Amino acid sequence: MRPLDPRLLRHVGPARRYVALTVGLGVAAAGLIVAQALLLAALLAPVIRGHGVSGPGTVRSFAALALVVVARAAVSWAQERYALRAATRTVAELRQTVVSAWAARGPRAALPHGHDGGHGASPEAEVATLATRGLDALEPYLVRYVPQLVLTALVTPALVVVVLGLDWVSAVIAIGTLPLVPLFMVLVGRLTAGTSRRRLATVERLGAQVLDLVAGLPTLRAFGRAAGPGARVRALGEASRGATMGTLRVAFLSSMVLELLTTLSVAIIAVGVGLRLVEGAMELQPALAVLVLAPEVYLPLRRVGAEFHASVDGIAAVDRVLALVGDTHERVLPASGTRATVPPAGATLVLDRVSVRAPGRGVLAPAGLSARIPLGTGQPGTGRVVALRGPSGSGKSTAVLAVLGLLTPDEGRVALMSGTADLGGPGDLGPDGLAAWWSALTWVPQRPTLPPGRLRDVVLDGATGRARTDDERLAAAARRTGLDAVVAELPDGWDTLIGLGGVGLSVGQRQRVALTSALLDDAADKPLVVLDEPTAHLDARGEEAVLDTVRAWRDAGRTVLVVAHRASLLALADQVIDVRAAADPADDVREGLPGGRPTTVGERTR
Repeated sequence: MRPLDPRLLRHVGPARRYVALTVGLGVAAAGLIVAQALLLAALLAPVIRGHGVSGPGTVRSFAALALVVVARAAVSWAQERYALRAATRTVAELRQTVVSAWAARGPRAALPHGHDGGHGASPEAEVATLATRGLDALEPYLVRYVPQLVLTALVTPALVVVVLGLDWVSAVIAIGTLPLVPLFMVLVGRLTAGTSRRRLATVERLGAQVLDLVAGLPTLRAFGRAAGPGARVRALGEASRGATMGTLRVAFLSSMVLELLTTLSVAIIAVGVGLRLVEGAMELQPALAVLVLAPEVYLPLRRVGAEFHASVDGIAAVDRVLALVGDTHERVLPASGTRATVPPAGATLVLDRVSVRAPGRGVLAPAGLSARIPLGTGQPGTGRVVALRGPSGSGKSTAVLAVLGLLTPDEGRVALMSGTADLGGPGDLGPDGLAAWWSALTWVPQRPTLPPGRLRDVVLDGATGRARTDDERLAAAARRTGLDAVVAELPDGWDTLIGLGGVGLSVGQRQRVALTSALLDDAADKPLVVLDEPTAHLDARGEEAVLDTVRAWRDAGRTVLVVAHRASLLALADQVIDVRAAADPADDVREGLPGGRPTTVGERTR
């Protein structure tokens, strides 16, 4: 564990600028400390000799000392102020980086090797905890620890040089005792690092399981089990409290050891100076200056030790974040020369022997999926409905993710063909190309994610054609999807406020909101509509609304790719693609699974 990780400076601009500012302020602080010690010695020496202080020179010395004290206070204030500002911006940028990196990994992502929690919680929940509670530990690290680390590197050597010019014996004592401080810091820090990693893991486990619990509360309440997990949450809370108290105990131990060591070192210097003063082997004024400077020589190291526990928590979180960012960077950066691909009119979406390994199941799902799906041209009569059919777990939703470019197949590829020209596919594109591909399709997942706000705004925000959407067009789309009946039952109609994720609406009502928003999308440059089990949570009336919406898309000249279980959707399909799973030949753990090679899919077109 490095006390100042250079990867943090490379990834975050505010941290880099703040460290540069801290270096400048540290140089200023070193000069002010020396000036203060010399001025104090010059003022105290005549008083101790009994000569008193008077005259214009003394007034100037007092004025200079007051100015130095004010300047030191200003430097400390500037460090604290800009450290807080930089820490806030740095944490915000790192949180944005974490969210962007995790989104870029795709829906089947796992935490980087060696950084997974290993506690049964979902990776998404662990990343959410890392981006919130975990990164909170970075603020005390940047505000208190980094300034002291820089001051130690700048002020301590400078003060030793000054002491060497005043009294070489005291300088030798300081040089001999100073290395003992980092030695003890390393010894105590090794224990602290392990404790802090365990604490971070405990906090992540607690946060992840609480997030999973909250997400599953509707199901638990439906089965009367909402009160059951309370004991587990209390146990996790006790574990978090115990880990935190353990970290504090180690922190206090570290501070006590370093305080004792530095106090004894300062005492040795003071005793040596006192003995030489009694023997007349040293002048009073330099002796006073050495006595004032001696505590300042050790002060940065003492404060570094006192703040070391904050550095451990912060660095532990940053290490996890940068491992996630670095791993994502290696996985998702496109090869040079990639460019955006927008499907031309009449293009064909080709799935060529697509296979994806299902994590932890030892199967390929889908296995060897091959199909050709003509895309609509936006002209009436050119649309079609393509259904993905297969048992649960066969990989239908996974195939949809591969088509969307959110998942890269382990075998085979997804590509666009225009005649005999291979235009590449989502897996061949960089971020710009994926953005272009996503702009050419409409996607309605099985569980739509809705933003909070007024219902009208939520529907329109999901439609790229909002600027040309008037009340009449909105009402027509709502009638087609059945959302008009939902709006009629709401207390404030279209102005009803809904929460994040559609809180306030049932699952079926959220599906209607998503379908209405998708129906309002411009069809001219969006030849493909992707639906993942759109009727899974709907009653007969809702299912009929979905079928009407699918017919409307087909009539508008768009291709609708739908994951279908119900016979009504399959009956509507112009092309049915059978999706199957098969045992993974490359997997060593296949107990209970049928062997054999991946099964070739069947396809029916009418």
